[in-house]
Amino acid sequence: MLSSGLSSFHPLTRNPWDLSKNPGGSSAGAGAACAAGYGPLHLGTDIGGSVRLPACWCGLVALKPSLGRVPIDPPYVGRVAGPMTRNVDDAALMMGVLSRPDRRDGMSLPPNDINWKAHEKSPRKLRLGLMLDLGVGQPLEPAVREVAVKAAKAFEAAGAVVTEVDSVLTREMLDGLDHFWRARMWDDLAKLSESERSKALPYIHRWAEAGAKLSGVEVVRGFNATMAIRAAAARLFCDLDYVISPVSPVVNFAAEFAAPLNDPDRPFEHICYTVPWNMSENPAASINGGFDRNGFPIGVQIIGRRFDDLGVLTMAKTFEGLRGPQKPWPKPPK
Repeated sequence: MLSSGLSSFHPLTRNPWDLSKNPGGSSAGAGAACAAGYGPLHLGTDIGGSVRLPACWCGLVALKPSLGRVPIDPPYVGRVAGPMTRNVDDAALMMGVLSRPDRRDGMSLPPNDINWKAHEKSPRKLRLGLMLDLGVGQPLEPAVREVAVKAAKAFEAAGAVVTEVDSVLTREMLDGLDHFWRARMWDDLAKLSESERSKALPYIHRWAEAGAKLSGVEVVRGFNATMAIRAAAARLFCDLDYVISPVSPVVNFAAEFAAPLNDPDRPFEHICYTVPWNMSENPAASINGGFDRNGFPIGVQIIGRRFDDLGVLTMAKTFEGLRGPQKPWPKPPK
């Protein structure tokens, strides 16, 4: 339940681009290993941003597929698994294997004949929404805004029709998700002995224990935020083919922090660009869009309609050709 490389179970995971910074999470090891060149193909799981956030902060490509596209155990609302790679072609290669259905997952999509090889396609006449200021969560940092706007302008120059759009997320929805997940996590922790619970990260324990004080009605209202987000996303995509947005509102944060704000009373302020698409089941990719003045990577998110996973990868492939030169990958410290 963290967007961080911090753990009470493993040593601290750091970002290869800057060892003082966080790689993001919860798929922190996959993100750091991919950026560091441990191997070409990496797998993460994502229920609120956990493949896209480390991809954003580590300069990678990641796909959060439509719910059910990749079978997962245990299945759960919004939970998916997806590829984390250095380029779109490798992510597409992984999806050819990962997307095979499995009847043991009751949410697994039926067999398909998708040719996962991602080709560049002209964005000409595609209707793109640019989602910037959400009105909820952490403020968008100028460097992140600049990269997202630059990405939208690149698609626009290639022939797309770009319109700025409002967020599908509200403060009430975000707080609702927080309430529901606190209660759900406390249910998990409450089943453990006191000595076992003491091994949990203090940040997680403090966040979750507030769930014990929520009423049943408050928890149900929180879960219902899922359906409200889903309805808002469906309305948005009635008029759009794809949405371009930041992945995270911040460029980076300290390696030792559990989250950018490091405040368990405000745990989800940094996932407002990512978590809606888990709840709505839309496919969403993170791809590096540029760098800040210190050379730290900044991701761009491309979101598509439900089940248009291949289209999202194709848009990411097209963006690879539009975004300009990239910096060399990090080298091991001397």
